[in-house]
This record gives sequence, structure tokens and C-alpha cells, in this order.
Amino acid sequence: MNPLPLRTSLMALGLTAALAACHKQEAPQQPPPPEVGVITVQPQDVPLVQDQVGRVSSFRTADVRARVPGILLKRLYDEGTDVKAGQKLFQIDPQPLTAELNAQLAALASAKAAAANYKATADRSRGLIGKNYISRQDLDTAEANERTGNASVKQAEANVQSARINLGFTDVVSPIDGRAGRQQVTEGALVGQSDTTLLTQVDEIDKVYVNFNMSVSDLDTMRGAAAKGNVTLSDTSQSTVRIQLPDGSDFGEQGAMDFSSATVNPQTGTVDLRALVNNTGTRLLPGQFVTVKANLGSLHNVYLVPQAGVLRDANSAYVMVVDKATVKDADGKEQTIDSAAVRRPVQTDRISGSNWVVTGGLKPGDRIIVQGVPKAKENSPVKASPAQQAAAPAQAGAPAAPAGQQ
Repeated sequence: MNPLPLRTSLMALGLTAALAACHKQEAPQQPPPPEVGVITVQPQDVPLVQDQVGRVSSFRTADVRARVPGILLKRLYDEGTDVKAGQKLFQIDPQPLTAELNAQLAALASAKAAAANYKATADRSRGLIGKNYISRQDLDTAEANERTGNASVKQAEANVQSARINLGFTDVVSPIDGRAGRQQVTEGALVGQSDTTLLTQVDEIDKVYVNFNMSVSDLDTMRGAAAKGNVTLSDTSQSTVRIQLPDGSDFGEQGAMDFSSATVNPQTGTVDLRALVNNTGTRLLPGQFVTVKANLGSLHNVYLVPQAGVLRDANSAYVMVVDKATVKDADGKEQTIDSAAVRRPVQTDRISGSNWVVTGGLKPGDRIIVQGVPKAKENSPVKASPAQQAAAPAQAGAPAAPAGQQ
């Protein structure tokens, strides 16, 4: 047997084994698990806040009208400025009513003179009746004329008072403190001829009403939750509101709810609500639309999760929590990962500041990934550490989600 082929075969086998060992050593290593930031959540109570669209209205609105007929002479205020109660706003031509007053004064003087004559006649008659110089019928007539004269005086005095009042109405004054609006009738127009002509309006806006509505379904949901002990509802008199302006900023003044209708609007299926707010700087104007954040009570045993930690798909909202996970390897064998990203479906209620209010799907002590969420793969290892404070910055003016959104 030739030893050379055998030696060549042995060398080939050794080289093959060496190459295999080399390839085994150079097999790629698994990358380290991604680093993620987590927060640990605990159940807590949070305010029950409903976001609704509201409309501002004046605390009081007064119509300024012409109460007597006449020619409008002039306007005595600047349109759109603040006026005081009793301040003159318009002047109606007083001459016709001055003449009417003078006529009534003359009628009063005549009535007083006639009454004085009737009284003198009655006094003489009462003195003569005892001496039988006049008949009883003459005395009765004299006393009846005296009473008629006194009644005429009272009627004339009433006419004079009415004429004075009408003359006073030629100075059209503001009935309340507030902001006077646009002039509705120009100078030279005949006003108050057949009705009380509207001249302008005065709105008191140092404090304003904010009117808004709430659906019956939302009310039923909250009352059902209150019956189960998950919610505590406040009385209307104890409920507060905050106003969010159209630019997303907070108005800065807290208002108080002062009205809740006892019936449902059949056309909209909503209940009418109203809040009273101090209008600092008169920034809120009647007719303006704002967002009303109504604090109606407290939600119990809910979780606050930063918005960055709540994800959504076509079915529901979910979070990624750091927990144990059991997976199968390539050979079909199960293995347990102590620190893995695990998907957890949750039920969200609304946004509170920079957090979602989560009402279901979590348990006390859950560690939720809020930093590095895109790097966390479901049922894959992660390296968890406490999230930094900057993980969930406040988002001013974030819109609230509808109640019960999943």
C-alpha cells in the first residue's frame, strides 16, 4: 500500500477540521439588547375633566331704546367704549315734550284755581246751612264740586309728572355699566314713533358666561361609573372650569359652573351647561368660541402614562411593558426572557396634560417603556433603566380624546 495518498487524506481532513473550527469561532455574536427608558406606574385619583366647545356670552346685555317719539339729535358716546350706568348716550329733540310739559303745568294751575274756588264755595255753604240760608241740596252740590276740583288737581299733577318723565326720556342713558355697541339709528331719524326704537346695546363683560353642552350618553357613562365607585361626581355648584383660547393657551382664570338644565334638548340630545368666568382684561368677547375644560369630579384607580408610551394600531391602544416573556427558538424549544418588551393592550379615557389617562389593562408596578419605544421589539430582550424627566414634555393645548376611546 502506498503511504502517500493516506498521508494526503489525513492532511486534508486536518485542514477541513481546522477551517471548521475557524468558522465556528468567527460566527457573528448576538447584538446587545437595546436600552430603553421606563416608568413604574401606580393607580391614583385624577380630576375628571371633560373638554367641550363653549361660546361666550355677556353677563348682562341691555337694549338701549328710544322710549319717546322724536328726532334723534346726536350721539353722546364713542362706539365700542365702556360706559357707566346713567351716562347719556343719545339726545332726542326735547322741544315738543318741553311744550307738552308746559301745557300740563298750565292745566295744573287751572285745576288748582278751580279747586280753590270750589273749596271756598263749599266752606260758605257749610257755614250757611246751620242758619237755613241755603238748602241741603245746594250744600251737597258745593261739596261735590269741591271733591271734583280736588280730583282734577290730582289728575293734572299726574299729567305733569308723566310729561316730566317723557321729557327726561329725551336724554337716553345707559341702564348698566358695560361696553356700548354700534349706533343703530343715525342722527336726524324719527325714533319711537310707533315702537321703542333700538338705538344700541350695552354688554357687561367684566365677567362673562360660557355656555356649552354635554351629550346624554357621556352623562350616562359617568353616572354608571359613579354607581360602580370608579368616579365621584361633583355637584354643579362645586364644579369648576378652565378656558382654553383658540391659540391653545390657557385663559388663566378659573370659572365656576352656575347652571345645569334639568331637561334634554330634543334636537341635539344634549344638556345645557353654563359657567361664570371673571373676564380679566376683557379678553373674552361675546360670541367667541373657546374650549371648556370642565372639572366634574374625580376618576379613581387610573394610571397616568406619558403620551410617548401609548401606541395604537387598527384594533386598540397598547403599551410596551418590561416583563418576562416565553419564546421559542429556531429548534422549537421554549426559553424565558427575564427582561423583554411585552405588548399590553390598554383602555384610554382622555389626555390629562402630557399624559394619557389609562383606565384598564395595567396593574400596579408595571414598568412601561416611554423612551426608545421604536427600538423595543415585541418579546425581545431590552435593557431597562429609569426614564429621564424630559421623556414626556408637556404639550400645551393637547386636544382631549372623546370619553371611552379605546
